[in-house]
Amino acid sequence: MTKILKRPEVESRTGLSRSTIYAGMTKGTFPQAVKLGPRAVGWREADIVSWLDGLKLRNEV
Repeated sequence: MTKILKRPEVESRTGLSRSTIYAGMTKGTFPQAVKLGPRAVGWREADIVSWLDGLKLRNEV
């Protein structure tokens, strides 16, 4: 089962602000949110973990 993270959890795990998250989504540099309802979105935990792993790899090079 896919775990969905709400924005506060995504902010906490990534250290990014709301505006930076949404700007990254617009630019295609951050995982896209999944619509959960008329006014709710979330992110797949696996997408956030993969994105963070990608950052670690770039920083190690």
